[in-house]
Amino acid sequence: MNIFKEPGEMHAWARKQTLAGKTIALVPTMGFFHEGHIALMRLAASRYDLVVVSLFVNPTQFGPNEDLDRYPRDFERDMVLLKGEKVAAVFAPTPEEMYPPGFQTEVQVRTVTTHLCGRSRPHHFAGVTTVVTKLFNIVQPDGAVFGEKDFQQLAVIRRLVSDLNIPVKIIGHPIVREADGLAMSSRNTNLDPANRAAALSLSGALRMAREMAGRGQTSVAELQEALENYILSFSATAIDYVSFVDCDSLEPVTRVDERTVLALAVHVDGKVRLIDNGYVMPRTGE
Repeated sequence: MNIFKEPGEMHAWARKQTLAGKTIALVPTMGFFHEGHIALMRLAASRYDLVVVSLFVNPTQFGPNEDLDRYPRDFERDMVLLKGEKVAAVFAPTPEEMYPPGFQTEVQVRTVTTHLCGRSRPHHFAGVTTVVTKLFNIVQPDGAVFGEKDFQQLAVIRRLVSDLNIPVKIIGHPIVREADGLAMSSRNTNLDPANRAAALSLSGALRMAREMAGRGQTSVAELQEALENYILSFSATAIDYVSFVDCDSLEPVTRVDERTVLALAVHVDGKVRLIDNGYVMPRTGE
């Protein structure tokens, strides 16, 4: 497994593989791997000849009062976890390499970024789309795999590549959950045992919404009130949003149907921000 820290070296290696006729998949990550990340890598390996994993905690997607400094990091641990996987290369640059002195360019996607996380994190997605564009330019992959836990991020990246004619196939991987239903996240390591139960309010709210919809309750106003009361019944929870949106536009809806996604963001103990999502009703053919 090759490890590259300098963008030019990563680009040269990837270019050589492409000229040799190999297809490349990129799995962008911020490291501190868990089984969700590994699932993305395995999906990428099943569809492409070579897998490149980027490992970069991107400072431009964190706001001034967010958890950049607390975000878990352990490069050596991550490399051990990759040893048994079909990963051809790791790209692990420093912030200084990605954003050298004088850097002043930003890539923005409008409208779809204004909903959900974009309301409380107004600068987040510009950081995401800028760094993803840079990664696509450096690695020049044929495809890229993203987790569906970051549902809005996936929608934003799909809009980015469509609008800018970036020749990268975007593949979403379903949410990987722990045995108790909690969506896997590197941030879960910041939960102490007392707050772990509160974190389960997100997956519990998803189940509750599906049960209510299954009984014929389609009013978003009534569903939202019930879910917010449920989440706040757990100690140390604070709601960022409980939103029912169209799966493509992310625009809010007033009644749920098979296109409706419930998206959740909840702060636990004021320190750990967790997200989750899922379709409220079964989709046609599922």
